[in-house]
Amino acid sequence: MKHTKTLTAIVVGALMIAPAAMAKVGIKSSTGGPPTQGALGNVVIDPYGIAPLAAVIDLGGRKLVDAKVTVKGKGKKGRDISYDVRRQSILTHNGIPVFGLYPNHRNSVEVSYTLESGEKKQETYAVQTQPIFTQAFDGMQRPYPENEVKTVKKGFEDRLYLVNASHRGTESKNLIRPNGGAYEWNSHPNYQYITDTQGDVRWYLSPFSFVGDEQLGKRGVLMGYHQMDNGDLIVAKGQSYYRFDLMGRKVFENRLPRGYIDHSHEIIRTVNDTYMIRVAKKNYLRPDGQFVSTVRDHIIEIDEFGQVVEEWDLNSILDYNRSDLLTVLDSSAVCLNIDMDKMGQKVEIEPDAPFGDSVGVAPGRNWAHVNSIAYDDKDDSIILSLRHQGTVKIGRDKEVKWILAGNLGWGDLEDKVLTPVDSKGRKLDCHAGVCNNSDFDWPWTQHTSWLTSRGTVISFDNGDGRAFDQPAMPNMKYSRGVEYKIDENKMTVEQVWEYGKERGYEWYSPVTSSIRYHEDTNTMVMFSGSAGLFNAPEVSTPWITEVAADDSKEVKVEIKIHHVAPSLAAYRTLVIDPDKAF
Repeated sequence: MKHTKTLTAIVVGALMIAPAAMAKVGIKSSTGGPPTQGALGNVVIDPYGIAPLAAVIDLGGRKLVDAKVTVKGKGKKGRDISYDVRRQSILTHNGIPVFGLYPNHRNSVEVSYTLESGEKKQETYAVQTQPIFTQAFDGMQRPYPENEVKTVKKGFEDRLYLVNASHRGTESKNLIRPNGGAYEWNSHPNYQYITDTQGDVRWYLSPFSFVGDEQLGKRGVLMGYHQMDNGDLIVAKGQSYYRFDLMGRKVFENRLPRGYIDHSHEIIRTVNDTYMIRVAKKNYLRPDGQFVSTVRDHIIEIDEFGQVVEEWDLNSILDYNRSDLLTVLDSSAVCLNIDMDKMGQKVEIEPDAPFGDSVGVAPGRNWAHVNSIAYDDKDDSIILSLRHQGTVKIGRDKEVKWILAGNLGWGDLEDKVLTPVDSKGRKLDCHAGVCNNSDFDWPWTQHTSWLTSRGTVISFDNGDGRAFDQPAMPNMKYSRGVEYKIDENKMTVEQVWEYGKERGYEWYSPVTSSIRYHEDTNTMVMFSGSAGLFNAPEVSTPWITEVAADDSKEVKVEIKIHHVAPSLAAYRTLVIDPDKAF
C-alpha cells in the first residue's frame, strides 16, 4: 500500500484547546481558563514548550492512581496509539500525559483512570492541534518531509519511528570555516519527528527550540538519539548534551566539560550510569608543537554530575597517518561536506592542508571521524565506528583489542585485524579488502557498529571506498546492513547476515545511516539516511526498512521519505516505545 502525507507548514498564533462534543462540558476550570471537558482540569498542549504534539490533561486537584490513554487514529485507516500511565508519570506531570497527537487536527483522546478512592472513570477529550511549525529556506520543495509507506506486515502496524533528519547538505563554497569540526554545523530548520506506519507525523520537536546562531551552546546539529529504559531520550549537539522525555520535559541540558568541543554523531548511556560522548579537543598539542582543535577523534565518559570519568584520545591510540581508505573515498560526499562537482573523484590528501573539518591526516583534520560508540560491559571496553578507518574495539587501558576493517596500512596494529572465516571456521582467501569465493565483505565507511543481544556486531555498511577503490560508475555502489560473529580468542570474524546489496544504488547512502537489532521481533531496523543524495534537482529519499533478522530477510515495514530539498541527508532512525515512557 502507498500513502503519502503532505503537511502544510505555516506560522500561526497561540495554541488553542477545542471544546469536546462528546465529553462533559461546563465544569469550572481549576486554573481560571475555559471550561474543562471532563472531571479533570484543562488540557495543556505542549506543556514544556518543545513538543507541540504532546499534551497533559491537568489533574484539576484530583488524585489518580493510574490511567490509560488512547489517541484515536485519524480516519478509517489511522493508527491508534495506546499506553498505560503509571502513578509516577502522573505525579511528574501533575496530570495524564498525552502522546501521539496529529498536527492540524481535532484529536479524539480516550482516557480511563482510577481515582485514589478507587473510583474508575472513562472520558473522551477533543484536542485541537496546530499545523506543524517550520522554517522556509532557499531551495525547499516541500515544507516538511513526506513519508510514503511501502510495506507494513501484520504485527508491525503499531510501530513508531523517530526520524533524525535535520542535516545540511550543499554549502556555500565561500564558507569561512572555524578551526574545529561541529561548530559550523548549525543546520535549521530541525526535522526531528516520529512517524507511524501510515506515514503520519505523531510527534515532533519545535524547530526553534534548539537553535541559536549567536549562542555557542546552541550551535550544532541534534544527533545520536537513544531511548532510555524509562522512555527518556538522550541526544547532543555541538557544545551541549540533553536528556528529555516524550512530553518535552528536560531532565537536563548540560554544556560539554571545559576543553572539549564539537559533539556530533553519538552519545550513549552505559550500564554504569555514565554517558559516553564523541567530542573533539580544544588546544590540543601536536608533536610538532602546534596547538589545534581536533576533529571527531576523542571519546569522553561523563558521570551524572558532569564530571569527566575517562578520556580516549584516538590520536595516541591509533595511527592518525593511516590514509589507505581516505585516499579512495569519493570526494563528493565526505561526511556532510557535499560537492556534486566532485562525484566519482578520489580524495587527494595534502599533508600540509589547513586544519579544520576536512579530510586529512594527523591531529586537527578529519582523519578518524568516529560516528558511533558501543559499550561492552563484559570487559569494560568500547567499540568505535571510525568512518575513515574501520571498526575498532579498545579497552579502558587504551589498548586495541581488535580491528574490523580491510587489512591495509595498519602497521604495528596489523595483528589486531580480525581474520575472516567461513561458517566452519576456515580462513578465507582475502587480499587488499577483497575475499575471493565468498560473500564476506568488510564494512566500508560504516555507521553504527553496535553490539546485539545475540552476541554479534552489526554495522550499516555505507559502501564508499569498497575494496579500497571507486567503481567504474557511481551508480554501481550499494549499501547494506551486515552482522558479524567475532571470536575474540581466535581473532576471527564470520559474516552471518546481510541485507541491502540486492537493493542497489536506489538504497545506497554515501553518508549517515543506522542499523539496530530488536530481539522482541527478531528484526533489523535500518535507515538508509542519505539515499538519493545525488538525485538533484529531485529531493533526497531516505528509507526506513525493518527486515527479519533471519535467512528470509522479509521486509516487515518500509517507508520511503521524501526530504524537503535536494542534497540533504538524514541521520538515524529508532523505534520509539511509549510504554517505556509513561
